[in-house]
Parts: sequence; structure tokens; C-alpha cells
Amino acid sequence: MHQDDKYHQLFNPENFPTSLFRDINNFIRTMFLPLLFMIMLLIMVSNCFVYVKPNEFGIKQVNIGFKTGIQSVVYETGLHFLMPMGIEVMHRFPRDIQVLELTNYTESASRGARREKAAHIQTSDGFFVDVDVTILYQITDPYKVITTIGPGRLFEDNAIIPKAEPKLKEALGEMTTEEFYNSPLREKKANNALVLLNKELNPKGIVVGHILVRYFRYSAELQRNIEEKKLKDQLVFTNQSKAKASTEEALVKKARQEGEANIKVTLEQGKAYVMKKNAEKDLYVRSKTAEADLMVNLADARKTELINMAYQNKGSDKLVGLKMAEVYKGIEVIMLPSSGQYGINPLDLENSLRLFGVEQEKEQQ
Repeated sequence: MHQDDKYHQLFNPENFPTSLFRDINNFIRTMFLPLLFMIMLLIMVSNCFVYVKPNEFGIKQVNIGFKTGIQSVVYETGLHFLMPMGIEVMHRFPRDIQVLELTNYTESASRGARREKAAHIQTSDGFFVDVDVTILYQITDPYKVITTIGPGRLFEDNAIIPKAEPKLKEALGEMTTEEFYNSPLREKKANNALVLLNKELNPKGIVVGHILVRYFRYSAELQRNIEEKKLKDQLVFTNQSKAKASTEEALVKKARQEGEANIKVTLEQGKAYVMKKNAEKDLYVRSKTAEADLMVNLADARKTELINMAYQNKGSDKLVGLKMAEVYKGIEVIMLPSSGQYGINPLDLENSLRLFGVEQEKEQQ
């Protein structure tokens, strides 16, 4: 049998079972065709709607219709209806901050940032320097961007990139080679470049927020010369600092010596003051002691005077007798006659007064 006859016999529908063929036919009519219709409908619907993300702007362009061209309405986040088949197109622009890295080193660039070569700037004294710069900018008016620059990422290629380096050269090129090491001045010139770049890009709907000068590199020979000069300058500064330190040390030593001398003088003055006060204290004590002794002596003299006066007044003989009676205190006991002319009776006061001659002296007076 011929080969074609074999294939014809194998795939002839008449050779299939009638029920199987009927099931396949029913499946195509009831399931496959509606499913195909749904898929085509979903494709058409998906082409009629576009999703604007939270970090995006949307600008509609009408290609066919009464109001063709770029529409001024800015579409925010969400699903938006478009006429299919290219009648209307939605252009989307980033809303968040964009980063442009000007550097020759890929590993130092930010992830996801647009990277270009480092800015090649000629200094005011004629030398060239490669400057790594980071530019942070943002689209504020997507309608201006699309009408003045274009759709897509043309705001990078036709605006920020071609304008950035000339403005950096204009601002940073005013510095000398050594002034690049002056951080405050370098920051000031970077801010000047920021002003110049914004003056160029603001009318196009772009605002530059920051220009950060990260690093700068000279040629190897120039870098070596600068470093050698810096080392010499540092040596001069070091010697000047040492000389100034020696002068300051001498001043400190002089001040310390003067302070120690002042302390000694003050201590001696304190000692003299203490000695003076001690002498005054001793003089005061001696004078007060002498005054007290004088008062005591005067009191004793007055006492003696008063006693003498008492002895001379009436009744003094009795007082003398009493005093004489004290003589008998402490004497040994002896036996004496108590009567007669020469008798002694200690209890007879008048006899004792006569015995001691007190009465005779009184009569004579």
C-alpha cells in the first residue's frame, strides 16, 4: 500500500468513533469559542485602560479625533481609559527624585541612577580636574517636560545631561587648583551651579534640588605636585605652631612664676598679720590682767582700810578680844588657876582683855 494511503486511512474522520467526534465538536462550540472570545475581550479592555503608578505622572496624547495633540491635564495615580488602536496614548513620567551620577567609577554610583562620565573642568589657573558629581532633581510639571523636551526619558538625554556639565564648568571653573580643597568655597560654587542649572531647567518643568561634589581628581603629576606643596605648607605651619607654642609656654611659665611669687608674698603677709594680731592679743591680755590685779590690790587695800577703821570704832575692843580668843585654838590643855590675881579663865572675856592689856590701852586713849 502506498504511504499516502496509509496516512489517509489513519486520519480519516470516518474511521473515528462517532461519539468522540461529537464530544470534540461540542467542546469547541460550548467552551473553546466563549473562552477565546473572553480572552480577546480582556485584551481589548486591557488596551483601553492604562495604570499610572503612585510615583508617576500621566499625560495623554490624542492622535485621532477632534482635539488632537498633547493634553494639558495631568493624570494622577489609578486606572485611566484610553481609546484603543493607538487613538490615544498615555505618556508616563517619574514623580519621585531622580539621580544623575557624573563619575568614572561604576561601583561608586547609586543603584538605579543614570550614570555619565565625570565632569571634566578647567580651573581658573589652567589645569584640568575630573569631578565626581551627584545631581538630584525632580519633574514638577510633566506637561512642560513633554511639550518642551519630549516623551519618555528624553528629559535625561536632552535636558539634564547636556546642561549639567556646562553649568558645572561655569561655576566650578572660577576656582583655582588649590581652592578645590577649600570645602566651604567648593560648596558655595556648587550652589552657584545649582542656581544656573535651575534657571535653565525650571521653565521646562524640572527642578534641581541638590548638586553634591563628591570627589575630584587631578592628573597624577599635578596631584603629586599639589601634595608636595601641601606637605611643605604643612611643615611651615607646623614650625610656626611650634614657635607659637614655645612662646605660649614661656608666657605660661612666667605667669606660673609670678603666681608662685604672689602666693609667697601673700603667705608672708598672712604670717605678719597673724603675728601682729597675736601681739595685740598678748598686749590686751597683759593690760587687762594688770587692770584686774590693780583692782584686786585696791580692793585688798580698801578691805584693810575698812578693817582698821573697824578696829578704831566703838566695840573694837570686843573684836580684838574675839581675835585674841582664837589664839586658844589648837593649844595643848594645861592646868592653870582660874581665880586670883593671875588666874586665867578663858570664858571670862573681861579678865582676858585685862590680861592682854586691852582695857588699859582703851583707858589711856
